This record gives sequence, C-alpha cells and structure tokens, in this order.
Amino acid sequence: MYDAVSCERPDLAGYAAKSAQSMGRKYPEEFRDERPVFERDRDRIIHCAAFRRLEYKTQVFVNHEGDYYRTRLTHSLEVAQIGKAVARRLKLNEELTEALSLAHDLGHTPFGHTGEDVLNRLMEGHGGFEHNLQSLRVVDELEERYPRFNGLNLSWETREGIIKHSSPYDSPADIIAEFLPGTVPTIEAQIINYADEIAYNNHDIDDGLKSGLISAAQLEKIELWLEVTSKVEEQFPGTDPERKKHQTISMLIGLLIMDLCITTTRNLAAFSIKDMDDLRRVNRQVVGFSPRVAEQCRVLKKFLKENLYRHYKVERMRVKAERYLSELFETYVKHPTLLPRKYQIKMDHAGRERVVCDYIAGMTDRFALDEFKRLFEPYERV
Repeated sequence: MYDAVSCERPDLAGYAAKSAQSMGRKYPEEFRDERPVFERDRDRIIHCAAFRRLEYKTQVFVNHEGDYYRTRLTHSLEVAQIGKAVARRLKLNEELTEALSLAHDLGHTPFGHTGEDVLNRLMEGHGGFEHNLQSLRVVDELEERYPRFNGLNLSWETREGIIKHSSPYDSPADIIAEFLPGTVPTIEAQIINYADEIAYNNHDIDDGLKSGLISAAQLEKIELWLEVTSKVEEQFPGTDPERKKHQTISMLIGLLIMDLCITTTRNLAAFSIKDMDDLRRVNRQVVGFSPRVAEQCRVLKKFLKENLYRHYKVERMRVKAERYLSELFETYVKHPTLLPRKYQIKMDHAGRERVVCDYIAGMTDRFALDEFKRLFEPYERV
C-alpha cells in the first residue's frame, strides 16, 4: 500500500489542509500510486467528462460568437492559476486549491447563468436547481467511470469546498448535513470565491473590450481601472491600446492577488489561527480584500453588470437561450422517450424532472443548439 501522506509538501502552513488530516472518501479504495489526497482529486476532475464539456459552455459570450472569448473551461483554468498563486504565497495546499478551482463550475449549464435561472424556474416543486449543488451531484453521482461506485469518490474536503463555494449555508439540509453546516470551509476553499471574482472581472473586461460592447473610455471612469492603467502608462508611455489593455489587466490581477494575501495574513494573525481546529473554532471567513479594494471591486462589478452583462446584444442571446432550454425541458418531460436510453432508466430512481434537468445541465451550448434544431426544425436530421 502506498503512503500518500509521506508525499505531502513539508512546507505547508499549520492551517493548510493536509492529506493526513483528510476526513477521507465515501468509498474505500486501494490506490496504485502514492499521490497525496488532493492531488488525486485534481487529477480525477481533469479527466472527467464534465470538465471537458466546459470547453463549449458559455462564460459571457456563446461559443459560436467567436474563438477569442472565454468559456467555462478557460475561466476555470484562470481561476486555478490565480488560486494557486494565492495558495503558494500563504503556504496553503495548492493541489486542493487547484482541484476546487477546476471543479467549481462543473455543474454549470449551457448559456451561463441564464441556463441556471431557467432550470431553477422549471424545477420549481422538484428540488430547484443551483450550480454548486449540481457540481456536487456531478462528482458524487453523475460521472460514471469506476466499477464499484458512481461519481469520482473525491475527498470530503474537496466536496465540502464545492458545496460551500460562494455559498451561504442554505443548501438542502439533507445534503449540507454531511459538511459541518454553519461552519466555514478550509482556507483553500475560501480562496476560490476570490480567485473566481478576480478571474471573471478581468477576463470579462478583456472580452468586453474585444467585442466592442464596452470601451476604454467607459472603463477610465472606474477608479480601480484608472489607477492601474495610469501606472501602465507611466511605465510604458505611448504603448498601443491593445498592449496597454493586456498590461493593465495583468497588473490589476497582481494587485488584487497581493491585496488578498496581505489582508488574509493579517486576518489569520488577528484571529490567532494556527491550524484547522482554530479555523473551525473561530468560524469566520478569513480570506478577503482590504476595505478599500473591496469597495473598488464592488464598483467594477456594478459597471460590468450594467454595461456588459445587460448589454442589449447579450440580452438578446439570453432571451433566445431561455426559449431553447425551456422548450427542450418541457418536451423531454412530456416525451421522455426522446432521451437516450441510459437516461430513461434512471427516472424510476431520480424522477423524470431531475433526470431531464441533469441531461440539459450537462449539455454544451453547441449540443443544446443542435438538439433544438433536431427536435423542432422539420428538415433537420434527427
């Protein structure tokens, strides 16, 4: 039997998550190598089907709108890069941070948050839909790779981080009961909320400028952007707008990472958190921005919401996506024999609506559009 504990990095901080302290996996397994617990989780996530499908799921722009724009996959990779940068500086477990970064959107629907809203509405009375819960469902039940169990059999800590991502503790009682309800997750899991925010704020600026839906002139009215782009101009006077944009985004990511690390280090000291027991006892979010930077980020997010996410061209796609997913859902529920056989046989156990919801949530944008054509366009091949 291999000893994963002996392969743990020796320089982790006392409050970092460690293999030796893991609460384990649901199903006992005998492993063929000595990878630490959270490294194995990360590898299982990377190799699962739901992770590959993120390549064709919307971040802001639907896949067919251009090859340049971020998808859920590239977003998850950027979250992992930022999360690991923070974890490294704080001597936290980089593998757990990376696993959570790569898993945090596994349950996302096609067409971004529009898809989530549509499925939640359609699943009213049948348990609703929320993408963190769906991510946990993916890794616990929907992936089918192993002979003795469904799901990926991830560690308790990774599963806790998935269900508590950006999440107040309002998940269904029967699900959250396993994960110390009302308590904060590991510091690595707390990092993901901020790595996610840093990633999407910055890449949505990049995509928004590239698409022409927002302009540099609009952004220069935002304090945080103006502050950073002015520094870039001082350092590289006269550089062309495209290079200036990339340098500003790079510098802004660095600024936010450093502020997050400095503030979190101060919080750990202020609450005398030296190990995991201290963290659970104090039971407070210790990862965060300084008050000034937090307010600047709030203003930036408000700007993006009003000028990018609610831009009329984005809204047009949102309305179309609502129609596609609503009609697919209602048709499958009414005619379940339209689903592949492997989904039909799950209905006795999980219920018709939940199985249809799982099927649609797992679709890529491209597959959902093709399926809509197959079902509703008379001359389309089925």
